[in-house]
Amino acid sequence: MKISYNWLKQFIQTDKSPEELSCILTGIGLEVESLEKVQSIPGGLEGLVIGYVKECVQHPNADRLRVTKVDVGTGEDLQVVCGAANVAAGQKVVVATVGTTVYPLKGEPFKINKSKIRGEVSEGMICAEDEVGLGESHDGIMELDSDAEVGALAKDYFKLNDDYLYEIGLTPNRADAASHLGAARDIAAFLKTDILKPDVSAFRVDNHELEIDVVVENAAAAPRYSGLTISGVEVKDSPKWLKEKLAVIGLRSINNIVDATNYVLHGLGQPMHAFDADAIRGGKIVVKTGLESVTFKTLDDVDRKLSGDDLMICDAIGPMCIAGVFGGAESGVSQSTKNIFLESAYFNAVSVRKTSKRFGLKTDASFRFERGTDPDITVFALKYAALLIKEIAGGVISSEIFDFYPAPVAPFDVELSYKNVDRLIGKSIPHGEIKAIITALDIVITGETAEGLSLKVPPYRVDVTRDVDVIEEILRIYGYNNIEIPTQIRASLNTSGRPDKDTVQNTISDILTANGFNEIMSNSLTKSVYAENIDEAVKILNPLSSDLDIMRQTLLFSGLEALAYNQNRRNMDLKFYEFGKTYNLKEEKYVENQRFALFLSGAMQTENWNAKTTAATFYNLKAVVDGLMARLNVTDFTVEDTADTNFAYGLKYNRGNKTLVSFGAVSKPALKKADVDKEVFYADFNFDVLLGLAKKNTIVYREVSKFPAVRRDLSMLIDKGVSFQQLKGIAQKTERKLLKDVNVFDVYQGDKLPSGKKSYALSFVLQDEEKTLTDKAIDAIMQKLIYNFGKEAGAEIRK
Repeated sequence: MKISYNWLKQFIQTDKSPEELSCILTGIGLEVESLEKVQSIPGGLEGLVIGYVKECVQHPNADRLRVTKVDVGTGEDLQVVCGAANVAAGQKVVVATVGTTVYPLKGEPFKINKSKIRGEVSEGMICAEDEVGLGESHDGIMELDSDAEVGALAKDYFKLNDDYLYEIGLTPNRADAASHLGAARDIAAFLKTDILKPDVSAFRVDNHELEIDVVVENAAAAPRYSGLTISGVEVKDSPKWLKEKLAVIGLRSINNIVDATNYVLHGLGQPMHAFDADAIRGGKIVVKTGLESVTFKTLDDVDRKLSGDDLMICDAIGPMCIAGVFGGAESGVSQSTKNIFLESAYFNAVSVRKTSKRFGLKTDASFRFERGTDPDITVFALKYAALLIKEIAGGVISSEIFDFYPAPVAPFDVELSYKNVDRLIGKSIPHGEIKAIITALDIVITGETAEGLSLKVPPYRVDVTRDVDVIEEILRIYGYNNIEIPTQIRASLNTSGRPDKDTVQNTISDILTANGFNEIMSNSLTKSVYAENIDEAVKILNPLSSDLDIMRQTLLFSGLEALAYNQNRRNMDLKFYEFGKTYNLKEEKYVENQRFALFLSGAMQTENWNAKTTAATFYNLKAVVDGLMARLNVTDFTVEDTADTNFAYGLKYNRGNKTLVSFGAVSKPALKKADVDKEVFYADFNFDVLLGLAKKNTIVYREVSKFPAVRRDLSMLIDKGVSFQQLKGIAQKTERKLLKDVNVFDVYQGDKLPSGKKSYALSFVLQDEEKTLTDKAIDAIMQKLIYNFGKEAGAEIRK
């Protein structure tokens, strides 16, 4: 949300600087994300002064140039060479002094330097309108009034008002603050000052020549609907002050009528709409729903098919406007409009939200209606807008105010306990100050006891309906920084099982971060082209776009998109991890799984003086996966090749019929879907299953053995179809007690071996916890291993 400093000061009297107000806004919950100085014209006329031309003579070396002596109030006249035909002695002019940067209406800014022009020194420039951005005229220099003060700053003479723009990160619950009045209310409560509301006492009905009959058929969708007519308006450009006000907050001027409604919207927070009264057929407005399948052309010239639930503003024949969302192409204000019907309404937030979402239309009006506007400000805003339109567009108010409000929205009744205030805030605030803050926030105190207060909260504060909400308001205005940090902290013990989910996740994150991985967070919404099984995809009923139409079934593609984004920006060596959920529809039930993923791409080791670049490989990923499994104390899993089509090759670790992790090289079709052209290694962990195993597998301390371990090696010739995992399983089954580790340290396949064969060299670590192993015991174990390898795997021991 954009807020103008100068506009804000129309609602509160304060001498606080823009920077000070920025701190106040952030402190009371309206976080200022940026503060930017805005100049009404580029450059702000900095360095330009008012001068008096004392002399003006013909340039000796040029027929079209004049040499002038100009007094700029410094006590020393400047010599300025000027080419304007209308320059003459006795004029008051605008002078750009040496060192000034000038911002012309067209072309690039340029700096004024002391120079020689045809042999004569020039110490500045006498300016025309277009040369400094004050207008489009280039007929000659600007001739100022004779009472202009010599030496005065040009920006003061032309009354330029520099402004400051606040970009506020408005939270969804603070609909009441979505305007300059809303922000000013909070500041006024904090500064203990009054709000300055616009004066509408001059409002008068001039005649009754243009009465429009209004009928509200759906009072649930339009609880309050107000309007009036203004006749004889002249639609034209807005005055300069209004254009500047809107330009500061990023709005383009359209015409004086539309600009007036936008000014009221952003000033008071009340959306308004102006209809061309002559386009209202039958002289009647009907507010209703039920126009199922009717086609309606909106202001953007798009034909939209209506739903029976869409609230529409209609005339006697058909629809004119989507209520609270968007106007129609046929009934809007145009250059030929002479009479208008001005609408100010309070629409049901749910109704507007559904319609806005269904059409994919997000407007300033729908933004506010969806969150909840003030039902009690519609008539006030109508009077304010009508007076403003009369001022800038002429015309007369030609009808009484129509105000349909059969069931006034009641304020929220809240009982506030002083004890609860102290308990939740953590500090005892004087009761007088609590009451002052509550009153400053427009909350009415209807009763008081020694224990607390009875309150009525205005209906525009849609987020303040309970005592805890009021306490939050008190704390906001009192100031979070005024709550002292306690010297003691009390906490209850958590008796949940260990390790809990957060602990395990933090452990994994610490390990991965320490190993150079960066965490990413991706959108759970994704595109259907990524679906592994479209029939099991959880589809979005009202997708914002075709790229966000299903819930993700895997973390793979969101990670690949992050890789592609980085690689397209020449950031090639990447290590990512992500925790997230996947979503599936199985047997008409929604299934949600917690998973985490690893991504490796590019180089593991970048080039330096003593090492060459080393590309990431499958085994780099496997080392990380194995390290995580060991840290979580997850053992006794089986290993097999993965059949997942998203992998070109890879493995998966299983425990029973559950897969703990699948990892490997991502297949080319999967890479192509995400526009990734580099090799990527990916691991997909089932976090829910791992968490369950981590809770069961308690790590128990065991004393380091006093007796040494022994290593023995075997080299064997085996069929190519025999895997290391099979050999490891045979070894562990052969010797369960003394065998501590099995590893393959050499693999050979080549022409020197028989066809269909390969050579493995395995190492075996043996250790007895109770005594030193003898050669006889070791040899007996090795003989058993040799026998079983030959029997179960057809291995031939090589000498």
